Amino acid sequence: MNKKSLTLQPKTRQAIAAIFQDIDYAALAPIYCEEGGDAFWNAHRTPCKRMGSKIAEQVKTRLTPKGRSLYVGAGIAEIPPLIMEVTELNRSVAAHNLRTDEVETLNQACHSHGLTFTDIDAQEAKGTFDHIWIVSVLNDPEQFPELSALSYGRVNPTTFNPLQFQHERNTVFALANTLLKKLTRPGLITTSIEEIPWITNYCEQQDLSYIVEDNDYPTAIVKDPICFIHIA
Repeated sequence: MNKKSLTLQPKTRQAIAAIFQDIDYAALAPIYCEEGGDAFWNAHRTPCKRMGSKIAEQVKTRLTPKGRSLYVGAGIAEIPPLIMEVTELNRSVAAHNLRTDEVETLNQACHSHGLTFTDIDAQEAKGTFDHIWIVSVLNDPEQFPELSALSYGRVNPTTFNPLQFQHERNTVFALANTLLKKLTRPGLITTSIEEIPWITNYCEQQDLSYIVEDNDYPTAIVKDPICFIHIA
């Protein structure tokens, strides 16, 4: 870990606060929850900002200035670390999210702060990156229901579909392979603890050494703790 201050700079905190103030939560409600959108954001808005800022502090200590980061499936929870990278480390960030409505809503609040989201598939991102953020993507219950159920220990043996699981597994292998090929070495992966096996499997297949940090950090919306993996 680099010996940097954990504390975010005032300009970063101000930008984060301004964005969270300006976001159209009503527009995000149908994206994040099927019903009770007001209640959802009343409960999650402040924790999302606070816990996201805590994670941004951790990311800050592990990155060097003027690098490139790829954020896969980036949404409101990723705003604090994204803003930190742009404002404090002068890094280039590629924030990808396939949900066009969410991208448009977030860009309305973020664009004036130097942050732009895109609805292009992250697999199409150009160039290489020294940091890839891939949190709750490889085990997404909407995209990979059978694989996710197994990952989280929620498999019902009477309904589990092994053929569908095999298809999802192959899809995630290919997705992880495509994304991780974009990582320069040495590089940093930020991921959820449930996704660690996909990252380490890739490293072992490519004969890359890696270190999974012992500590993990809570998130506000999906509740998946995140961790950091260093690829040598």
